Amino acid sequence: MIIANNIALSIAIICCLNWFLVGVFSWNLVTWIFGVGLFTRIIYAIVGIAGIWLLIQLVVRRTRLFNSEKRTNNKIND
Repeated sequence: MIIANNIALSIAIICCLNWFLVGVFSWNLVTWIFGVGLFTRIIYAIVGIAGIWLLIQLVVRRTRLFNSEKRTNNKIND
């Protein structure tokens, strides 16, 4: 799971840098490297999957943190 998180985070960071280039310079690095076509769409799909993976991991960690704090507070109140 740690390897998947690191891969997803790396992809997300590279994507963020690409969006920075698009926003500031109107230059798309992915399109420049791979051209316009199916492979570029696959790259964007992989980036989307990485983002969804990171979002799920964030929700899972927040839920675990919330549940552990709730158990700790219940033990203190008992």
